[in-house]
Amino acid sequence: MVRLAGGSFLMGTADEEGFAADGEGPVRETRLAPFWIDTHAVSNERFAAFAEATGHVTEAERFGWSYVFAAFLPGALRRDAPRPPEAPWWCGVRGASWRAPEGPGSAVGDRGRHPVTHVSWNDAVAYCRWAGGRLPTEAEWEYAARGGLEQRRYPWGDELDPDGAYRCNIWRGRFPTKNTADDGYTATAPVDAFEPNGFGLYNVAGNVWEWCHDWWGTDHPGRDNPRGPASGEAKAMRGGSYLCHRSYCNRYRVAARNRNTPDSTSGNVGFRCARDA
Repeated sequence: MVRLAGGSFLMGTADEEGFAADGEGPVRETRLAPFWIDTHAVSNERFAAFAEATGHVTEAERFGWSYVFAAFLPGALRRDAPRPPEAPWWCGVRGASWRAPEGPGSAVGDRGRHPVTHVSWNDAVAYCRWAGGRLPTEAEWEYAARGGLEQRRYPWGDELDPDGAYRCNIWRGRFPTKNTADDGYTATAPVDAFEPNGFGLYNVAGNVWEWCHDWWGTDHPGRDNPRGPASGEAKAMRGGSYLCHRSYCNRYRVAARNRNTPDSTSGNVGFRCARDA
């Protein structure tokens, strides 16, 4: 973990590439107390230690299935799997879980240092409690992701690939049919891949979406240590993932937001922990 001083920062964005309906704005001065946050997402090997120590069974394991990107599946499994009509590139695969990221016959294998996936918000909370922490609030996550830069689009500045250098793991090519993998990865990358931001945090753009503490909301009345609405139906996620592409999901920007129900799981969602300083 790294200790961050907190204080005031400008949260949100008026970026022309943003999604106003997501509540990315308005830009607002937000004040935070000091806090600690993981420098990278929780890895498969760290989550395995938690599962072994506690006997925790994830919600995907209990439900018996999770969402896997269709292109990662063999033809027979892909044909038989149900798909949500609004996102047909996802397949609901029986047996998919953090232990078997692509379903039956798959395993974590040499991906111990990759972020754990197929974990719900509830699973993430359980891990954080075991580790002596909690999930970061959206405000803490955005402050940390900005790395000390003010109102920049990405954790390193305003240009996606400065001087032609790849700084994050996102979809390269034409989504969802062709991923050139020019950044080196077609799926998850190691949790410490690419250069860290100014606060020493890795992969706060792309790789996997990260669960946050907050219930989803698009009004932002709080300015001091905001923690989101008191209740809701979906939890906030930040950071984008290896499946994000500018053509449809330009949400690997630091102010971008997303959401899902707290029991949802898929192959592109993980988390990192925080704790009070």
